[in-house]
Amino acid sequence: MYIAMNRFKVATGSEGDFETVWRNRDSSLPEVPGFVEFRLLRGKVNEEEGYTLYSSHTVWKSEADFQNWTKSESFRAAHRNAGDHKAIYKGPPIFEGFNVVDGI
Repeated sequence: MYIAMNRFKVATGSEGDFETVWRNRDSSLPEVPGFVEFRLLRGKVNEEEGYTLYSSHTVWKSEADFQNWTKSESFRAAHRNAGDHKAIYKGPPIFEGFNVVDGI
């Protein structure tokens, strides 16, 4: 099992716009081989730096399945308009990938 996460710093006041982008995206993830689950997580507000932390969280059967998706047309289509909403972010997303430790 592999978990892929992107952390986003969303400018304070843009949370609704950010969530709308995710709600209205054209996702084909359920048809992608190895895809298990997607969640969008909302974290704490950092008032001092002016952002709310979010994380996209996908679960895959294997890291290879995730890597294959990142090289697919489905991935390119899902990220085609990512640059259209730069104003709602405080910096680029930060990717983190994790292999699940079996038996723990």
